[in-house]
Amino acid sequence: MAEQQPLKSFLEYVNQVQPEGEDEQKLPTIMVAAFEGWNDAGEAATSALNGLVFAMEATLRTRIKDKDYYDYQFVRPVAMRRNGRLVHVWPQTDFYLAKFTAADGQDWQLLLATGQEPNFRWREFCADVLTVAADHNVKGLIVLGAALAEVPHTRATPATITSEDAQLRAGVGATESDYEGPTGITGILAYTASQAGLPTLSMWAQVPAYVSQPPVPKATLSLLRRLEQQLGLHFDTHEVEEDSNAWMRGVAKLMEEDEDLAAYVAELEHAADTDTVAESSGDIIAQEFERYLRRRQGGSGTDSDQS
Repeated sequence: MAEQQPLKSFLEYVNQVQPEGEDEQKLPTIMVAAFEGWNDAGEAATSALNGLVFAMEATLRTRIKDKDYYDYQFVRPVAMRRNGRLVHVWPQTDFYLAKFTAADGQDWQLLLATGQEPNFRWREFCADVLTVAADHNVKGLIVLGAALAEVPHTRATPATITSEDAQLRAGVGATESDYEGPTGITGILAYTASQAGLPTLSMWAQVPAYVSQPPVPKATLSLLRRLEQQLGLHFDTHEVEEDSNAWMRGVAKLMEEDEDLAAYVAELEHAADTDTVAESSGDIIAQEFERYLRRRQGGSGTDSDQS
C-alpha cells in the first residue's frame, strides 16, 4: 500500500500545482469571496470576510459596479450624508488587496471580494469576478458561506471544506459535497471557477437555526480558524473570540428563560454526542423545533388554521 502523503494547506497545494503564468512579475494571489444574502446565515461569512479585510489591512483595489445585476426593490441603494452632501451608495462588489509572506518566505497577495448576492445574470457576474481574478494573478479561490443547521450552539462546529476537484480534496483533506437543491451565487461561482481550472474550495460555517439572528460570532470564528489553517496565516481573533463568548452567555440566558428551547437544544446535543445519522432522529429533532417555535409564538398547533 502506498504511503499516504501528509495533508497540505490550500496555499501549499496551489503553489505546487499551479504553473507559472505569463504574469511572472505579479505576485501569486489567493482570492477569498463572500456575499450577503441567502448563503450568509447569521451574516457569518461576510463578517469573516470583513474581519479579514481589517486584520490584513487590505485596501480597496477595484469594484464590479451594477450592470443590471440587481433588483432595486429587493437590494435598495442607500442614501448617506457625506460632508453635508447627499450621496447614494449602489449595490456593488468590492475587491480588497493585501500582501503577506508565507511560512516558506514566498510573497503572496490576498484578493478579498465581498458584496450583495446579485439578483440577475449570475453567469455574467461570475465571468466578471473571474476576469478580476485573472487581472490579479489569482491562483486559487476560497468561497465562504454559512448555512442554517440542526446543530447545538454548545458543541464545536468547525467549518466544513468541500471541493469538486478530487485531487484538491485529497491534497488538503476536503470532502465532496453531496448537497442537492437550490443554490446561491457562492455555489455558482465555485462551480464556474472550478470548471475554468482554478483550484477552488468552498468553506461553510454551520449556524444553529434557533439562534440565527445576526451576528453569530461563533460561526464567524469557525470560518476564520479554517482560513488560518488553509492559508498558513495567523489572524488576531481576540475580539471575535470575546464576542463569541458573550454570544454563548446570551444564548445560555435564553435557555434558562425558555424550557422549550432548552429541551430542543438537549435533543440536538444528544444527536451530536451520539453522532447519529438515523432519519428518525432527524425527524424527531425537526418536530421538536417546530414544537418549540409554536410554543414561543404562543400557538397551540392549530393557530395556522385561524384567520
